[in-house]
Amino acid sequence: MFSGSLVAIVTPMRADGALDFQAWARLLDFHLANGTDGIVVGGTTGESATLLDAELRELLLRACEQLRGRLPVIAGGGTSSTASTVERVSWLCELPIDGVLLVTPSYNRPPQEGLYRHFCAAAAAARKPLLLYNVPARTAVDMRPDTVVRLAGVRGIAGIKEAVPDIARVRELVARVPQEFVVLSGDDASARASVAAGARGVISVTANVAPRAMSEVLSAARRGDAARAAGLDAPLAGLHRQLFVEANPIPVKWLLGQLGLIGEGIRLPLTPLAAEHHGELLAAARSAGVLG
Repeated sequence: MFSGSLVAIVTPMRADGALDFQAWARLLDFHLANGTDGIVVGGTTGESATLLDAELRELLLRACEQLRGRLPVIAGGGTSSTASTVERVSWLCELPIDGVLLVTPSYNRPPQEGLYRHFCAAAAAARKPLLLYNVPARTAVDMRPDTVVRLAGVRGIAGIKEAVPDIARVRELVARVPQEFVVLSGDDASARASVAAGARGVISVTANVAPRAMSEVLSAARRGDAARAAGLDAPLAGLHRQLFVEANPIPVKWLLGQLGLIGEGIRLPLTPLAAEHHGELLAAARSAGVLG
């Protein structure tokens, strides 16, 4: 269920910051029609830090109703407090979703033992599979492989999104965790190499704007067709880079706006993409075949 090209989907908003549910339905249909293998709602790319619980619930319920089991729906659920994470996991698991993605607590920089206990507490409250999420570039804490291996033995923890772009890290995780434990890449630029190292797929930012292309890259990589995967991925290389020219999801939301899929809304403290980056992002999108 957790494999292939899963999209870390943006949260469409109107100019005043209100959620745009018409655009939400349009995005879900876009991914359903273009080979995406799963939807992660309310993650970093979905502006999780500024979403209210009621908004996350509504996004998830609408996604589940529209997709009707045709794609797995995973909820972003992590916070910097263990108590609030446990509370959130509890109510998320009452919804008809397929799993919960839990990022490591940010800002408070817990030690490895704190991370272990945090995720154990969340797993004890969960009734849906949990995916760990390690992204030290954003959280200022790196969950080390030894800790992941410990957590891989905890009932209810099904896998990890590893966003450290280090293939040696991916290879070590795959070698040390149980076979049923899912390792997913959290970095588009190295996703193909991560799959070659044993990962089962990617939770992707690029797939927001190039879902078919990302699906084809991941399919070839998972088949072991390295040459085809490399050839398909090459036109996307500039896009992988330029989508992070400012903090995610600023660039990807701007580009989705250029594609007519969403409006310009983004919530403070994030702001629209600076004009100086428009040209290079458009050029990358054209090279990737996203724009004519």
